[in-house]
Amino acid sequence: MGFEVFDKRSAPMKGAPSVTVQRKGIVSINAPAHKLIGGAQVVELLFDPSRRVMALRPAEPSPRTYELRSPSKSGQTLVSATAFMKTYDIDTSVSRRYDPFEEDGMLCIDFNGPSTEVTGNRKPKTSDEGDAQQPPLA
Repeated sequence: MGFEVFDKRSAPMKGAPSVTVQRKGIVSINAPAHKLIGGAQVVELLFDPSRRVMALRPAEPSPRTYELRSPSKSGQTLVSATAFMKTYDIDTSVSRRYDPFEEDGMLCIDFNGPSTEVTGNRKPKTSDEGDAQQPPLA
């Protein structure tokens, strides 16, 4: 296997807010981005179709709000937005990292703005690996 060039754009700068829209519509918010909305645990999801901007607005729990999942070991806070992404025809075939911004107390992601494709650190399973039979234990 040959060398590959490291693209510094694919690694967020420490302390810089970033939001990743993962495949299938999970939104991953790093700690600095989460601070932009005061560490809210419940949010409303909003969309400005003319600008193609998604916003997460802190809210009180209700049937139309989303509870953020507590930060993982990596410090990422998650919200499942699969239906949102489908409703507004946002491509989630690959994970993409965005530089969010704050607007009127909301955490915003501009889907027309610059983004970086993010690939995981897990080796994809080949079709041969999934079909392989393990030999019986003696």
